[in-house]
Amino acid sequence: MTEAATTVRRARGGGGAARRAERTAVSVETAKYIERNIPNYEVLTEEALDVIERNAETILAEIGVNFVDNPAALDRWRAAGAEIEGERVRIPRGLARKLCSTAPSQYTQHARNPERNVVIGGKNLVLAPVYGPPFVRDAEGGRRYATMADFEKFVKLGYMSKWLHHSGGTVCEPTDIPVNKRHLDMLLAHMVLSDKPFMGSVTEPSRAKDSVEMCEILFGKDFVRDNTVLTSLININSPMTFDSIMMGALEIFAEHNQASIISPFIVGGAMAPVSVAGTLTQVMAEVLAGVAYSQLVRPGAPVIFGAFVTSIDMNSGAPTFGTPEAAHITYGAGQLARRLGLPYRSAGSFCGSKLPDAQAAYETSNSLQMGLLSGVNFMLHACGWLEGGLVASFEKFVMDADQLGTLHHFARGVDMSETGQAMDAIAEVGPGGHFLGCAHTQANFKSAFWRSDLFDYKPFETWDEEGARDTQALASIRVKKMVDTYVQPPLDPEIEARLRAYVADKKASMPDSFM
Repeated sequence: MTEAATTVRRARGGGGAARRAERTAVSVETAKYIERNIPNYEVLTEEALDVIERNAETILAEIGVNFVDNPAALDRWRAAGAEIEGERVRIPRGLARKLCSTAPSQYTQHARNPERNVVIGGKNLVLAPVYGPPFVRDAEGGRRYATMADFEKFVKLGYMSKWLHHSGGTVCEPTDIPVNKRHLDMLLAHMVLSDKPFMGSVTEPSRAKDSVEMCEILFGKDFVRDNTVLTSLININSPMTFDSIMMGALEIFAEHNQASIISPFIVGGAMAPVSVAGTLTQVMAEVLAGVAYSQLVRPGAPVIFGAFVTSIDMNSGAPTFGTPEAAHITYGAGQLARRLGLPYRSAGSFCGSKLPDAQAAYETSNSLQMGLLSGVNFMLHACGWLEGGLVASFEKFVMDADQLGTLHHFARGVDMSETGQAMDAIAEVGPGGHFLGCAHTQANFKSAFWRSDLFDYKPFETWDEEGARDTQALASIRVKKMVDTYVQPPLDPEIEARLRAYVADKKASMPDSFM
């Protein structure tokens, strides 16, 4: 379906009430996804990449990977030419790579507002918020278990964040809703409270199916059949184990042409070797097997080469973030993904700090810049991550979301146009002058420098008179202001009613379960 046809279909389905709401809605600016005009940073030579790829093929052919509790997966592999021994799958050299060749190098994920569509792959970078924490934190309430109200608040903040392109998935885990039903409420929140792209549920295959069916209500069944509207996270149980829950969700998404991030979950020293090259070899083997399996389910299904990588503190056992070793692995995995011709997911606002403090800022800054320079195409956890991913912080969410603007501006590269060269300004000012009043400055000052919407640039005296507020205090104020000024993006009332009815019917069809 063409883009023009897509726009017509949605306009026709919106109805008069939706069009009236759209005319009166508050406009929320969202920057387009990043299109890099800078080179990727590469740490590995071609010879090193050859060694890692060869070793990864050795793992698949001689050691193998496990597909557990999934006889259908074993049958697929057997039919493709793999050697099956129990639940162990040994993949002949070259087979996985051949299967991976049918996966697209980039794809478009559609949002219900076509202006928010994102293209994942190539030189693009799409930013999505934190995913998965069971706890939340704010300056007023401290650390606590997340609720559905917290989840909805994060979705609103994500919708209103200029530099964030994607609404994400499980932005926090709403523990006040039964486990078997909360995915329905989370999906509904993304669909109703935001018009940015979002992720599906992967915690059980039936929940992946619910995700697709709800999208069919939101977008139309024909549209979902022909287009990708979900990009969802499929974690591998590293080392080299593919469980039936995650693979079952992957099967549902692949069958319906919806995208999956095939992502090893690596904590160096625990789930992978302590060496960079050894970890990269294991990551490559796991991704090859996972992507290849998605193509056995449906050739051409969109997938992303994922790599969640951290190291471990050998004294406490706690994960560490923003480290040089994690950077080496992230850069190297980017090179491997590009050689495989796949979009790449990694990095984020990673930190191990308990508070949005200096440790959080240092580790997060290292992690975000690493992601930009490594060629990441889809960055999950781009804002809000705290305490090693156990906590989603409201203050850190807006602090990180503000800093994502630096990635946009850095990725533009250096302007070498006539305006960028500024020879007219240099000639006008001459030796000993200043540039504040020259014509070039007057014409370009509004867009010349990136400026935070959050940080305090005032003189000391003004800052002191206003309460000597630190960044967390400023972030608390910003969170409240964003929530207070939030206006729900327009949605056809009939579609919203059908979504709410689907959720109500599904929840009524099963007893509550908190397991």
